[in-house]
Amino acid sequence: MEQRAKTDTTNTRYYKESRKEKVFRILAIIGIILFPLILLICFRVVKQYKRAIIMRFGRVRKDSPAGPGIIWVIPCTDSIHMVDLRTQSFNLPPQEVLTKDSVTVTVDAVVYFHIDKPLHCLLNIQSNKYANELITIATIRNILGQHSLYTLLTSRETISQKSRAEIDKTTQLWGVKIERVEIKDVFLPFELQKAMAAEAEGTRIAKAKVIEAAGEIKAAENLKEASLIMMENPHIMLLRYLQTLNYIAADQSTTVLFPFPIELPGARPQCHKCN
Repeated sequence: MEQRAKTDTTNTRYYKESRKEKVFRILAIIGIILFPLILLICFRVVKQYKRAIIMRFGRVRKDSPAGPGIIWVIPCTDSIHMVDLRTQSFNLPPQEVLTKDSVTVTVDAVVYFHIDKPLHCLLNIQSNKYANELITIATIRNILGQHSLYTLLTSRETISQKSRAEIDKTTQLWGVKIERVEIKDVFLPFELQKAMAAEAEGTRIAKAKVIEAAGEIKAAENLKEASLIMMENPHIMLLRYLQTLNYIAADQSTTVLFPFPIELPGARPQCHKCN
């Protein structure tokens, strides 16, 4: 009886869990709890105006650039780089440029660009925006140095298009497309502004004097023709006399004494042959 009681007590003992089993059980519980969160991390949403470059163990995945929409990534092995395809812009800092005719001007410009090839933009250049700014500054300074001040002020649109074409040749290797280069302002030195203003004023005065002299010549010719007509017919002189009197009488603010010669209405044309 005593042996049977001992065996019963030994059979009823609970199995004691080892330390390894406890660790695995805890990890399993944590894995079950975190599995939905990990699953959510594996899914990423790429917006319409962006593309995702996925790199697995440092190498570009075959489906890159991916998007737009939902993409699948593996945590700890895949890294994502988002590339924005929208048009971007930047203002160039004011640049002092020496023109072809040795005039120092300050030029202010703005550049518009967008990323055309996301893979080239990520793999071939470290910072595309900073590189675009540097190449734009160098290209604009070189192109403006080939033109005179007059050409720079009058052919700004042509110079902008030429600058855009030259910059685009370099940025194509970076996957960047230059859309537009606009030269906003050209600032001249104050002394040069005064000299140009004086030159323009002198030109305007000279033109005004020439026009005034030409008008006086035409007026003299017309007066000469009118005098010849009046000498042939003195009654025209009388009509002109009365017209002048009517013009003066229209101004009622003053009183004017206008002498009227009596012999004027009876004047007869003189014969030049008799004289």
